[in-house]
Amino acid sequence: MSSTKKPLIDLIKEHLQGDLQGLPVFNSVAVKLQQMLARRDFKMDDVIEMVSEDQSLASQVLKVANSSYYAGLSSIGTIKDAIVRLGAQEVANMVMMASQFELYKSDDEYLNDSMQKLWIHSLACATGAKWLAKKTGYVNLAAESFMGGLLHDIGQLALLKVLDDISRNKESNTPFSSTLVNEILDRMHEEVGYNLLKSWSLPEAYCSIAVNHHKNDFDGNDILLVIVRLADMACKKNGKSPQPDASLSLVSSPEAQYLGIKEMTLAELEIIIEDAGELQI
Repeated sequence: MSSTKKPLIDLIKEHLQGDLQGLPVFNSVAVKLQQMLARRDFKMDDVIEMVSEDQSLASQVLKVANSSYYAGLSSIGTIKDAIVRLGAQEVANMVMMASQFELYKSDDEYLNDSMQKLWIHSLACATGAKWLAKKTGYVNLAAESFMGGLLHDIGQLALLKVLDDISRNKESNTPFSSTLVNEILDRMHEEVGYNLLKSWSLPEAYCSIAVNHHKNDFDGNDILLVIVRLADMACKKNGKSPQPDASLSLVSSPEAQYLGIKEMTLAELEIIIEDAGELQI
């Protein structure tokens, strides 16, 4: 008797049932830090203790702090040094960045390549969004812009992890072509990203970015969303995206209009994204 297997989309939806916290796309310490900082009533010692309890993660964070990505800083030897010099939010972002770096990997060659391209895009978008926030006078949103950029496509990572699981367990006979995978990511990643961030109780601002960063109808008064959308577009135009589009016009975009950005600033943004260092730890 021949065996039948469920359609791939049905398998993906089954894997995405529940609260999504079982998906390997977040480190719990990194998430707890973001939750703690969002409450604004944290103590510095609490941040130090939380990071330091996970020695492996603490080591990774110090490597990030001393990497070429943060070029120009003198050596940082402890988590306390990092917080004193950079601030709690910056260190919390480092924790998320260091832990995310380890998650964009697969034993499947095609999926691993897709995850690596997505990581490069996410980090470039985060870098561009942070620079853009500072350049346009929203310095108070710089750290959140970085995190919004880093997590805007978290739904894509979740879907790639699900496909990795399906492949490893041989649950489907459907080959993972680039056309099929891109169609799945395009159709599902915004809603999946939103649900994922909500399930981890991350700030609503990041949830909004996850679900609205491609929508034609978006709130131009949501400056954080506008910043990340523009950085995302610049990544696509620049080629630092899984699906690049060199024909994009940044200067005529609604995002540039909302932020009041001129062509010269947009050219600078493209250079920032082009030069965005790939994190090596």
